[in-house]
Amino acid sequence: MHIAVCMKQGPDSAQIRVHPVTNTIMRQGVPTIINPYDLFALEEALRLRDKFGGTVTVLTMGPPMAEDSLRKTLTFGADRAVLLTDRFFAGSDTLATSFALSAALEKIATEFGETPIVFTGKQTIDGDTAQVGPGIAKRLNLNQLTYVSRIVELDLPAGQITVERRAEGGVQLLSTKMPVLITMLEGTNEIRRGSLADAYRAASAKIVTWNAADAGIADLTKCGLRGSPTIVKKVFAPQARAEKAKILSIEGSYGEAATALMQEIFTRQPAVEADLMRFASGS
Repeated sequence: MHIAVCMKQGPDSAQIRVHPVTNTIMRQGVPTIINPYDLFALEEALRLRDKFGGTVTVLTMGPPMAEDSLRKTLTFGADRAVLLTDRFFAGSDTLATSFALSAALEKIATEFGETPIVFTGKQTIDGDTAQVGPGIAKRLNLNQLTYVSRIVELDLPAGQITVERRAEGGVQLLSTKMPVLITMLEGTNEIRRGSLADAYRAASAKIVTWNAADAGIADLTKCGLRGSPTIVKKVFAPQARAEKAKILSIEGSYGEAATALMQEIFTRQPAVEADLMRFASGS
């Protein structure tokens, strides 16, 4: 079984700053890391490979420096790494990114074998849109299972997979036919420590590098800025509030304390009281 994992290298969001004048993200001097959510996807792919056999191919789109993160995935145990890099991809939004990655996944299936399962993280820490995974599934006509918390069963002869999916209000048990794209939720597993043999292999491994032409992308108008209808009008850091939290010391029974607290809230936020009264009256 051949499994593909889409991974992204991005800036460490804990160290990103916003320029006070231009309101743009300052990336200079910010270290790059593997998108943390993608590590849950990689570990789940490696677990399936260990159980059922096969290979795991990791794919990323980015600048040449993204090779460092790909090589790190090899130290965790991935079998192959593919870097999709081309100046035509610069400035891609989620629509253009899913287009390029879909083309690369089709090329991977042709070059290295059919891919019944594609894994991604639930989202990236820089964009937080959670759109690329579903976008790939739509373009490749794959069934999609998002926010998956556990792989319950994989029936290869029947070509069917059953998972638990985290949803509002509970957990859903879903089953679907492969090929399928799965976005993994955070906290579902823990990335393994790679073996010494994998570390040595990763150091000397050849990273497969494709440009747009290599990936079979003929229509470059769908890539990069030209293929990105999304426009970021402004990025800004919220201003710190000068007002400090007020500490209330209320004596009496629970009911008296609750009444006093609600009265304090209504005094400070009169609109809240009006909304609650309107809700209670059913109007």
